[in-house]
Amino acid sequence: MLHLDPFALRELLGPDAAPARRAITGEQGVALPPLVNHHVHLHLFDPAPLAEHGIAGVVDLGGDPVALARRHADGIPRVAYAGAFLTAPGGYPVGRSWAPDAICREVRSTSTLAGAPGGARTAVDEQAGFGASVIKVSLNATAGPVFDDDVLAAVVAAARERGLPVVAHVEGEGMAARAIAAGADVLSHAPFSERLDDELVAAAVVQGQRWISTMCIHGPGDREVAADNVARFAAAGGRVLYGTDIGNGDQPIGVNADELALLDAAGLRGAALLATLTDPWPRDERIDGVLTFVPGPAPIEAAHVPAWLAGATVVPEEELIRE
Repeated sequence: MLHLDPFALRELLGPDAAPARRAITGEQGVALPPLVNHHVHLHLFDPAPLAEHGIAGVVDLGGDPVALARRHADGIPRVAYAGAFLTAPGGYPVGRSWAPDAICREVRSTSTLAGAPGGARTAVDEQAGFGASVIKVSLNATAGPVFDDDVLAAVVAAARERGLPVVAHVEGEGMAARAIAAGADVLSHAPFSERLDDELVAAAVVQGQRWISTMCIHGPGDREVAADNVARFAAAGGRVLYGTDIGNGDQPIGVNADELALLDAAGLRGAALLATLTDPWPRDERIDGVLTFVPGPAPIEAAHVPAWLAGATVVPEEELIRE
């Protein structure tokens, strides 16, 4: 049975959900805040259909900083970005078929001198100069060399000076622990290559770290590890962000019901699930001028929310009349 009762709706999805109708057509449905996919790669897919399928904002976590800076800043989807991957010489994703040279910066030293070739500060300054909202570092020990502790610390320190959060791709034994110890603000993928012990999960929570989900991109084994880590992180109070790594494999361009179902199964249900999508990170405020609209009545049960959200679309705020 479906409903549009405002009290039951808010109990299921939180205070931001409200019955609404479209001013022009009269179509009824549910109004929600703008939805964000917190991990995409815009050079690998056409983002034009995203708004039609419910996504108002994206965070590009590895692309050509020049091309990203040239994008229209006020368009929908609204784009925040990291610019290039910062990686060790020869480190991931250097040499990958999907990773042109323009999206990688090999950091060779701890230099804090502006403009020093291969220096940590130079790499951070370049991304910041092209408008990056975050700095992306690669710690993938399964695919090549990674930063030593000193270079990693220098990159994090340079990002801190710029007021930019650090997002870490962690893969391989001990890489999540290194990212947490170095003070990374966000993990670009929920850890999937190893089960983190409860003490390390607790340390990430205390640090205020966020994890971007991206569980659907993995095969069954890695997916189970990621889901277990996410469940314990969320249960301990950790903040999880919805992200699917669009551009990686064959994925829907829009809200991914399978990713949401995995988050639901990990304990992020109803309002908590919606919060993974509506967190404006790395922005301080939600995207203005638009809302999410899901036509038709809302589900009563939390288990049906993932599939229901897959029917979302983005509409101008003035087009919706809340009821």
